Order: sequence, then structure tokens, then C-alpha cells
Amino acid sequence: MRIAAAPISWGVCEVPGWGHQLPAERVLTEMAELGLTATELGPDGFLPADPGHRARLLGRYDLRAVGGFVPVVLHDPAHDPLPGLRAALASFEDEAVAVLAAATGVDGYDTRPALDAEGWRTLLTNLERIRHETARPVTLHPHVGTMIETGEEVDRILDGCGVALCLDTGHLLIGGTDPLDLVRRASGRIAHVHLKDVEAALAERVRSGALTYTQAVRTGIYRPLGEGDVDVAGIVTGLTAAGYSGWYVLEQDVVLDSEDANPMENVRASLAYLGGLR
Repeated sequence: MRIAAAPISWGVCEVPGWGHQLPAERVLTEMAELGLTATELGPDGFLPADPGHRARLLGRYDLRAVGGFVPVVLHDPAHDPLPGLRAALASFEDEAVAVLAAATGVDGYDTRPALDAEGWRTLLTNLERIRHETARPVTLHPHVGTMIETGEEVDRILDGCGVALCLDTGHLLIGGTDPLDLVRRASGRIAHVHLKDVEAALAERVRSGALTYTQAVRTGIYRPLGEGDVDVAGIVTGLTAAGYSGWYVLEQDVVLDSEDANPMENVRASLAYLGGLR
């Protein structure tokens, strides 16, 4: 089981105003102290953009980069996402997975427009173009507050194009998809995994509109693995049986109020839980 970290577990996020942002040196030090050997890249500016400089920095902590989150507008007929995406991916490590989110075009994940028929055609066409014309592993990440959030939208992706998926167990559950059911019926489409655990009652409040996504994160919707309502053990077992050999990225999105916060302990608890599954 290949386990990687993610800076968002330390509150490092691309959304403006998303809490206190810890410096890379502290985050990487704590990743290394936990025995982690791989991480996703985090938002622009968190790590050096130059691949050589970044590799040297990560190497000081015995870490490697295995993927990166890339929000991309895919649904706008007047916008070609490929040039910008190619530029963003030019600095990725050779084996790093591109984790695409179907961005709305505005900052944050608390509101989103509805896609019309033309928007859907454009999005699906662009995903097929990216799949065939991008020379690296690319996955689509169903994500709250993006154009692909709900169970119906995930199914439309599965039926309408061949792009691989990033299985984010938390975002899927919040959006209304049972991630274990998705493993059972579409394991061959899963090429990258973000492991989250979620409090289902708070997820329902997000779906109903009683809480925004940001409010839910602040309230603690994400729990250390094994402490929420996601069947993490069943998902790992199902993926293993299906022959999945990719990365399991530990992610508990968190909003920090100050540098005195200690998000490392939630990651430690999640690692202990995964250790008990082996």
C-alpha cells in the first residue's frame, strides 16, 4: 500500500482566505517525522515551481512528489483548457499524477453554476481531448463546489468519456456518491485515491444547503480515518482485490486559525488506522 501525504491536511489550500497557511518547511518536516515518503504538490507557490529546485527541497526531507491538484475550467465553449493545462503540467515530475478538478471559474467551493447541454458537451469533449493529448497520467477529481460533484454528475462522466478518476472518498460522499459502491462498479476507472473520512450528518447539511463547504470544514466534517462514516476498510479491500496499485493520499481538509494548531496529530491517527488494515 503506497501512502502519500497532502498539504491540505496541514491547512494549505489554494482558496483565498482559507485560514492560516503554514510554511512549507514546517509541513515537510512533520510529514517526514511521521515517516511519510511522498506527497502531493499543494497549491501554486507552496513548493518551488522549478522541478529541480523542488526535488532538492523534497529530497532534504526524504520525500517525493506523486501528484498535484489542478483546477481547470472545462465547460466553457469559449475557453480551450489544453494550453494552460500543458503549461501547468510542464513542471510535474514524470510519474506524478495530474488530479484535475472541473473548476467553476471562480474562487472557492461554496457555490457553483448548473451545466447546460452545451456545457456538458464541452466538458466531456475537453476531457477526451486531455485524455488523448496529454502525455502523463491524468485523473478527474469529483469535488464539492466544482462542475462534477453529485452522484448523477459522476455517473455522467463514467458514461460520457473515458477519463480515469481520482477516488476522493470524502468529496464523493458529501456529493451523494457512495465511494465503496463506486469501487465495486467502476474500479477499472480509478487511477488515484484521496482517502478521507467524513461525518455523514455534516455531509447531509452541506447537501441540503444548511452549511457551506467551508463552514463544514471549519466545523470538522473531516475526521481521522476510522472515526467517520466512510467505509475506508471496505474501500481499501475492494481496491486491493481489483488490483489497484496506485497511491493512497491521506487528506483531511482543515482550516487552521493560527500557527499554534497541530494538524499533524490527525494525520498520525489516520496512519495508525491504515497500519491496522495491513
